[in-house]
Amino acid sequence: MSLAGDTRSLEPSQDGVDYGILSAAGAKDLLVALLMGARMDFDLDLTIEVLRRSPATLRALLDGLSESWIRGNEGPETFSPFDVVGHLIDGEETDWIPRARIILAKGPNLRFEPYDRFRHRARNPGRSAESLLAEFARLRAANVQQLESWKLTATELALPGEHPSLGRVTLRQLLAAWVVHDLGHLAQVARVMAKQYRNEVGPWTPFLPVLTDHPVPRS
Repeated sequence: MSLAGDTRSLEPSQDGVDYGILSAAGAKDLLVALLMGARMDFDLDLTIEVLRRSPATLRALLDGLSESWIRGNEGPETFSPFDVVGHLIDGEETDWIPRARIILAKGPNLRFEPYDRFRHRARNPGRSAESLLAEFARLRAANVQQLESWKLTATELALPGEHPSLGRVTLRQLLAAWVVHDLGHLAQVARVMAKQYRNEVGPWTPFLPVLTDHPVPRS
């Protein structure tokens, strides 16, 4: 019997899925889902797990390092690890919790104040990396404590605010963005540090995607 046109596999798949019962379209959709991987639904406890750890993660990476590592960047107008810590401090003071308060107040004006992504440049001249790490840890601990004290409900997480450029956003989206923002900048610190040896690794560059994944750096 010819198997031409038969989309079933003759052997079990390694992931345990019986693709023989799927239509071609269904198999394609499932393959896309498997390749993309699972996604998490928002969970406040899981959110706080990450937010609480970010200061210690940065301290483990940066505390006691030479200025060459701390101040290195990816080129003009890009962030160094020192800049990243200053930028995260700005977020603690002017972004995440202040905007959450606007949402929870449910007042007539839900519009957020614009966020100055480069506030740290004028704020931190002459500061040491150690002083910034300590300040970030102190501010983050206070903000996590504030977040936990609200005991947010699903109804409150769905409350809206107004972003100056993005428009309507919910408290859930704001808090999820806070976590992803942290993780993005932690990855950035590692990437910027790795790129300080970009010209020193010789022929290994194609096998070190941290050096090539962001050909156009973004701060």
